[in-house]
Amino acid sequence: MARDLYEVLGVDRKASDDEIKKAYRTLARENHPDRNPGDEAAEERFKEIQGAYDTLSDPEKRKTYDSGGGFDPRNMAGGFASDIGDIFTTFFNRGGRGGGPQAVQGRDLRAEVSLTFDQAMHGAEVAVTVPKQATCATCGGDGAKPGTHPVVCPRCEGRGVDSQSQGFFSISQPCPQCGGRGQVIEDPCPTCQGSGLTVQRKRYRVNVPAGVHDGSRIRVAGKGEDGPLGGPPGDLYVVVGVAPSPVFAQRPDGHLEVRVPITIPEAVNGATVEVPTLDGTKRIRVPAGTEHGTVQRLRGEGPPEPDGRGRRDIHYRLEIEVPKNLSPEGKRAVDDLASALNGHDPRARILKGVKATAPSENIDQ
Repeated sequence: MARDLYEVLGVDRKASDDEIKKAYRTLARENHPDRNPGDEAAEERFKEIQGAYDTLSDPEKRKTYDSGGGFDPRNMAGGFASDIGDIFTTFFNRGGRGGGPQAVQGRDLRAEVSLTFDQAMHGAEVAVTVPKQATCATCGGDGAKPGTHPVVCPRCEGRGVDSQSQGFFSISQPCPQCGGRGQVIEDPCPTCQGSGLTVQRKRYRVNVPAGVHDGSRIRVAGKGEDGPLGGPPGDLYVVVGVAPSPVFAQRPDGHLEVRVPITIPEAVNGATVEVPTLDGTKRIRVPAGTEHGTVQRLRGEGPPEPDGRGRRDIHYRLEIEVPKNLSPEGKRAVDDLASALNGHDPRARILKGVKATAPSENIDQ
């Protein structure tokens, strides 16, 4: 059974409109959620006070209530009015603050950092300095001059909305005087001019995980701009720039690739060669008869997988290096090799079946 509305406001049934309004203002100020953060009982009490005032401040609704109709919009038409109220509540973000709008979240921020290739592969802790709007230290974020406090908006009585009766229904819109907050600042803070925020430079230490690539974004929760008038902060997104490596190249599939020069004798006879890894060096076997461009792979020697489970690979592309300047002894050795090949033509397989043409006399060198 709902409490008597006059009892809720603590006034006599014959109270005047001014007495009802005065009682409502006093009780609303005492029980407003902004003055009782985290106090659910005070929030429920505020809603009850507001509901009572909505009925008793309207002559027609009060007349219906006094006549025994027990008018209560929340119980009308099987909850239909409650649904309408919920729509207005959601539309104007009034949930969770007992009639005023929800606090507005601060903006997200973006910062950029540059890493060496080694830092990107092994992870690093970097310093990031960002200018941001942060809670004013003078007023603590409420926007009022120290020693004063925001007061209940006299126009909307702390509800954050203006309601206009349109026959049986009411049309609600954000209160133009308080902007939907339900409170006004009569004496603004001299530092932030009533906004509750000032521009400050903040320095953070950000942990960059191993294996990031150029353009990676790292989210740092709650380090964006503070929300106005006590709202929750946004997030900070750190965009990573990675310097290229002179040795390792990143493949489209996320693995790394290294170009490894080998000599002609190593390619022909086979060899064991030393190759670089992210943590030092290892040795791989070059089989005899290795062709130019052959790729070998060391599994699990690359950067960490994005999900942190294991590591990617390093691909080694073997490239036969042809010396440009040979000593006379080297030239004789090459001639001996050509003789030993006994006229072998490596292009014969691709020319087989091709119609013979007259040799060109003019060949560009």
